[in-house]
Amino acid sequence: MSVFIGRERKARRAYGFDEIALVPGDKTINPDEVDIKMPLGKMTLDIPFLASAMDGVVDPKFAIAMGKLGGLAVLNLEGIYTRYDDYESILEEIAKSSPEKATELVQKLYVKPISEKLIAKRIHEIKKAKVPCAVSAIPQRAERFGKIAEEAGVDIFVVQSTVTSVKHISKAYPCVDFKKLCKKMKVPVILGNCVTYKVALELAETGCAGLLVGVGPGSACTSRGVLGIGVPQVTAIADCAAAREFYYKKTGRYVPIIADGGMSSGGDICKSIASGADGVMVGSAFARTKEAPGRGFHWGMATPHANLPRGTRIHVGTTGSLEEILFGPARLDDGTQNLVGALRTSMGCVGAANIREMQMTEIVIAPAIKTEGKLFQAAQKLGMCK
Repeated sequence: MSVFIGRERKARRAYGFDEIALVPGDKTINPDEVDIKMPLGKMTLDIPFLASAMDGVVDPKFAIAMGKLGGLAVLNLEGIYTRYDDYESILEEIAKSSPEKATELVQKLYVKPISEKLIAKRIHEIKKAKVPCAVSAIPQRAERFGKIAEEAGVDIFVVQSTVTSVKHISKAYPCVDFKKLCKKMKVPVILGNCVTYKVALELAETGCAGLLVGVGPGSACTSRGVLGIGVPQVTAIADCAAAREFYYKKTGRYVPIIADGGMSSGGDICKSIASGADGVMVGSAFARTKEAPGRGFHWGMATPHANLPRGTRIHVGTTGSLEEILFGPARLDDGTQNLVGALRTSMGCVGAANIREMQMTEIVIAPAIKTEGKLFQAAQKLGMCK
């Protein structure tokens, strides 16, 4: 439904995670017996979790740890790991920087050219551990880096930018043809990011193996404040999932939707799947793990931009191991640990035996869902009671 926001101008109401709730089902299922596997390209992930291609989240060691636990971590081919052979001191420098100087420092550190030899080296490091390897690049470097990554043995190649479309116009540089790229690459290609039905459909038609959905919702992303663009995740996921279903009925080819960003708790992840996602890409939750390279800090992919940074460095702290964040046991009550357990339990409560059934869950508009009856919780957070 659209509403008038001024003379001759209408706007459509869109919804975020805090504005909806999932309705319990008329049957329940043992959480241990639900199927949460996620097909992606030629592989099937045991858990529908991807770690964001951010330098404070994924380095080769984290990618290995994530792979051994059944998920998939995406390494940023344009970050410090492909610019510096010995990157530990760089990470330490970023962590020790003051909040006022962090963005300026990151911009400076990312000026060093990317080494193509390091691209292959990082992929080899991950593959040596016998886990799936996924890497990402921006569209302008996709063809060159995709070839190098493919030769090095990568399993999934991600082409990612703040906003991705099939119809990109530029006189300054050649534009990548996603359809040709997907056909040329011998490994599955994931494209993103998008938030609308039309773009999701056009991207699916390129032959890609998956779509990333989300513009600006990430905790370390400032695109919405800097550029004023974005669509709340629930609406964005639902619209893109509708495009996926239309394309599937038309062609018989299923293109998974991956919700990227804005999920700070297990509940948000459950709502993402219920809104139509097949899996989730998470950054801040994994940045808080002991295995994360950021040392308790997390910064957006566009933070290093030389002229217009659209990310910031935030302090997230370190709250547990990657295994605890994914599988528990949870030692915090805020929903940031045992994310897999939360998804399984939610699916059990709504009676969804698998991800596809979870996508059919009844959703209600419920802006008071997190505050209704929570007087003492709210007071405790404000320090009004002990």
